[in-house]
Amino acid sequence: MNLFCGINSGNCALFVDTLDTAFDIDVKGFKQRSVSKPENEIVIRGSQEGFTESIRTNTSLLRRFVNNENLIIENLEIGNLSNTKCGICYMKNIANDELVSEVKYRLNNINIDYLISSGQLEQLIEDNGKFSLPQIIATERPDKATNYLLEGRVVILVNGSPYSLVAPGTLIDFISSPEDLNLKYQFANLLKIVRILSFVITLFLPGLYVAITNFHQELIPTELLFAIVASRESIPFPVIFEVLLMEFSFELIREAGVRVPSPIGPTIGIVGALVLGQAAVEASIVSPILIIIIAITGIASLAIPDFSFSFHCRITRFVYTVLGYALGFLGICIALFIHFLVVAGLKSFGYPYLQPYVPVTRDYKGLLLSPPWKREHRADFLNTKRPKKQDKISMNWKYPNK
Repeated sequence: MNLFCGINSGNCALFVDTLDTAFDIDVKGFKQRSVSKPENEIVIRGSQEGFTESIRTNTSLLRRFVNNENLIIENLEIGNLSNTKCGICYMKNIANDELVSEVKYRLNNINIDYLISSGQLEQLIEDNGKFSLPQIIATERPDKATNYLLEGRVVILVNGSPYSLVAPGTLIDFISSPEDLNLKYQFANLLKIVRILSFVITLFLPGLYVAITNFHQELIPTELLFAIVASRESIPFPVIFEVLLMEFSFELIREAGVRVPSPIGPTIGIVGALVLGQAAVEASIVSPILIIIIAITGIASLAIPDFSFSFHCRITRFVYTVLGYALGFLGICIALFIHFLVVAGLKSFGYPYLQPYVPVTRDYKGLLLSPPWKREHRADFLNTKRPKKQDKISMNWKYPNK
């Protein structure tokens, strides 16, 4: 059966007289995309190479970063008809054996006819698919995947997909950028604080605006309150209708900008943002301050590094907005409480989603980065075979006698 699969994929079968064994020789050649820059995870200081659709090219990119015999790449096929080749990559001397076994178990127990992409595989192996929160890290950068490998995680490659999957994933991973490790820790922490603020703005700003204008007007300075009332004086619709209309318009413009040809994309954005927004204000459909609220919220959502996590924030934002309109701050607090309970209960391959804070553990990389010479330990919640990744005194040139 394995010989048939090899011949079907373009290999050569060699039969030798007097031997009862045939040889499956890989001699196939085919056109493939060359290694190019990552399209969606752009960094200024860092590698400019991205994964391609060829699994062999992707494994070679990982080998170039990790020149060590402990890098194990195990091959398997998923799909009764497609026989899609996948690779399980991990560091034998670092990764926890239980994590590796769990990844293998899930991949070996998928019974489907075909597997086309890593996005499809991600949904088949994640712990809880009922929630929109991403539980597995998807990256198109070999350097980012290598960093996770060396920290003790498992990387999954899928033939035909330029994205690798990294397990397990935690909340902090989705607000971190591959640029963080390339910058001085002061710069990286500043950018991380900006991303956290963007996350808060994306989730809460429209809901807070609706709640304050409907229930808590006393929180607004008098002059600003008069300005808001004057701007909404000629608006015939309730504020929730304005917010949902503008949110839908923004999502429509964003989706259209992705789908149209790239030379026209910027034009669509300019037309949507300037012409339609100005026309809506002049037609007394929405108020000018609401245009500012939606624009700030949309820009903040674009600052979130992970595409899937940004999607989750965009979906959840509608829940906060509706409950803010119905119950004011009480509705937002109820939504926040339920949201926290859901996130705290999630696990990724058996590891809590809010590590290292729920439960509290010592971790090499918390919310903010420490200086490189103080990153002595790997994440202890992973229970790696090598907890320490550097000596306490790593800069021997500076402290030669310590």
